[in-house]
Amino acid sequence: MSTPLRSSPLSLTVLSLLHYQPLHPYGIQRLIKQWGKDQVVNVTQRASLYRTIERLLAADLIAVRETERDQQYPERTVYEVTDAGRRVAREWLLEMLARPKQEYPEYPAALSLLMMLTPTEALSVFEERAALVRTSLREIDAVSAAEAAHSLPRVTMLETEYQRVVTAAQLDWLDSVIADLKSDLLSWTPEELLAFADTQRTDAEG
Repeated sequence: MSTPLRSSPLSLTVLSLLHYQPLHPYGIQRLIKQWGKDQVVNVTQRASLYRTIERLLAADLIAVRETERDQQYPERTVYEVTDAGRRVAREWLLEMLARPKQEYPEYPAALSLLMMLTPTEALSVFEERAALVRTSLREIDAVSAAEAAHSLPRVTMLETEYQRVVTAAQLDWLDSVIADLKSDLLSWTPEELLAFADTQRTDAEG
């Protein structure tokens, strides 16, 4: 018995687009970018899209509808979603929306090891990140303004709303940490950390 295909943002996006209409891989990639889904789904490597299509095809969640032949282009395979694909897409969507998932992003992992840097080094990298996040926030605001100008239904803009809230919260947090580093409310030394580690080890052994 084959192992069920695990959900992923890209797999769900492909199934959703094929639910909209049958498409060839180039058409899928074009719609992902045209609809702004490349802001929430990683399609920087075209090969990842083709691998996803292959996995969905092997799992019978999509099927070949036809092969387009045109003298101006290479042959292009058009895919359509199957009934099983529609059912699985709905199951994945419900689960992703309802259940928080531990995704182990790199930033919290790096924060957990911040004490390897000095407070001065930490201040520098936090200021660098804050500048980049501030730029991202302006870009999100520009997207929001463009969407509002087209009077799009709010349901089509929820991912942008969410991105803005999360990005703004991160910027507020960064600014507060930067302020604490500058005022020495947040500070540490290797000696202090070693002493704390020794205390913890003694408590654990005692």
